Amino acid sequence: MPDQPSTAPRISRLRALLRRSNVEAFLFLDLKNIRYLTGFTGSDGALLVGAGKPLLLVDGRYTTQAGREAPGARVVLYRDKASGIADALSAQGVERVGFEPAAATVEMLTGLRRKAKKVRWTPLQEKLGAIRAVKDPGEIRLIGRAARIAAGALRSTLERIRPGVCERDIAIELEYAMRSMGAEAPSFDTIIASGPNSALPHARPGSRKIRPGDFVVVDYGAVWRGYHSDETCTFAVGGAGRRHKKVYAVVKEAHDRALETLRPGVACRDVDAAARGVIEKAGYGSRFSHGTGHGVGLDVHEAPRLSTLSDAVLEQGMVITIEPGIYLPGFGGVRIEDMVLVEKDGARVLTEFSKELQVIG
Repeated sequence: MPDQPSTAPRISRLRALLRRSNVEAFLFLDLKNIRYLTGFTGSDGALLVGAGKPLLLVDGRYTTQAGREAPGARVVLYRDKASGIADALSAQGVERVGFEPAAATVEMLTGLRRKAKKVRWTPLQEKLGAIRAVKDPGEIRLIGRAARIAAGALRSTLERIRPGVCERDIAIELEYAMRSMGAEAPSFDTIIASGPNSALPHARPGSRKIRPGDFVVVDYGAVWRGYHSDETCTFAVGGAGRRHKKVYAVVKEAHDRALETLRPGVACRDVDAAARGVIEKAGYGSRFSHGTGHGVGLDVHEAPRLSTLSDAVLEQGMVITIEPGIYLPGFGGVRIEDMVLVEKDGARVLTEFSKELQVIG
């Protein structure tokens, strides 16, 4: 797998964070973080990163796989996960450990505290959540490939978005097309939302049949070698009336103004403000009910967040979405989403579909 990113530089960056965090080691239970730092793709395990070689702790199902996929780590076999982690900490003499609170269940944390009584546990979710935010060239290639697969699948499915076809059937065909083109999976449950359903930001495709005059929101993505894409297109079926054109034009302008702000050093909340300001000025502020974007990588939603609540700042190499929307109950909604790479002097769109209003069907 020549495009598979190297994990050694990531461990080096993590150790720099370790020195700044007043802990002796980090414990990872989030499988996406474990994959990011070692290459291991199993469905269970733990990773301990301290001063020495990283320890990848697995049960007997994964010893061979772990040895093959994670050559930079020492594989340690356990029968009980909490006991195995406690034994590893004791063997290394580690007493101050940072961990991901979002990945540690109450049961696991209780067991670790009982079995590793000398250890002081420090939650470091924000710091650890940011380690994947800046992508390396290998990751960017994988994300780009995922986006190309997704776009090809939508092109092959586009003729099915027409009056009389139900939302669920389109979603099934689009997901099948992504898999047939090489995707490991869809990035998430594909959203096909028509007419009034398009006013629901996270609608589920159902039995409603598309009608002339509908907006149809298609929110979809593909996974390639663990990395996700994320894109939303909104189409007008059978024609676009004055209201359709007005709402779409406002969302498109918000999308474009946000894109224009993107460069290293810009606060994520300022990107959100650029999009939100356009929508508020047009009188639809209360109908834009979510943030303007988020990071994409091994998870389809990861750091940074682009919202009014974000304290993050854009950095070169971040892959983010720009996805403003307007949702009008009883009429329909528009969301326009591109996935974008932050570059030295601006940004480059990685998704492929045109975001001009398209009338189809």
